[in-house]
Formats: sequence, structure tokens, C-alpha cells
Amino acid sequence: MKFNKNKRGVVGELISGLGGLIVTVVVILVIVSTLLGANLLTSGSEYENASARMATNFTKGIDNVSSKIPTILLIAAVVLLFGVIVMLVRQSNAMGIGGSGGSL
Repeated sequence: MKFNKNKRGVVGELISGLGGLIVTVVVILVIVSTLLGANLLTSGSEYENASARMATNFTKGIDNVSSKIPTILLIAAVVLLFGVIVMLVRQSNAMGIGGSGGSL
């Protein structure tokens, strides 16, 4: 059985996805913070209110997503565990261990 070194698998994809999400959120927070700090979004009262609501909604959205991260990680861990069990069973069958040759 040959393994392709370019395949990252479930764990690699999960880590890169979460890393990309974290980097994107940090970049957006920095941009919004910079624009609000430089008063670029506050040229009038209407824009000031809109930018304040945007910052509040963005913070609420981040809180909502961050409350779900433990559940997502738990599901990923269970999927990873099942994947490891399946690989171990396949490898043991390939080595002739496990009694699947069956004398029943």
C-alpha cells in the first residue's frame, strides 16, 4: 500500500481550515478597528451609527461562532478516532491478524 505524501487527510484539512478561519477573522478585525480608529467610517451621524452597529454585529457574530468551536472540534475528534480504528482494522487484516479468515 503506497501513501501519497501530498494528501493531508482529515486532520490536515481541519487544521488548515481552522487556521484560515482564524487568520481571516483577525484580518477583518484589524481592518474594521483601523477604519473606526482613523474615523474613516464616521463622516456623519448616519455613518457613525452604521459603523458602530457593524462593529457590534461583527463582535456578536464572532461570539456566536466561538461558542460552537468546541462542538466542531469534538465532532472532528470522533471522526478522526473512527478513521484511525478503520485504518488499524485494515492494517491488521492485511497482516493476517484478527481472525477474519474465519473457521466458523
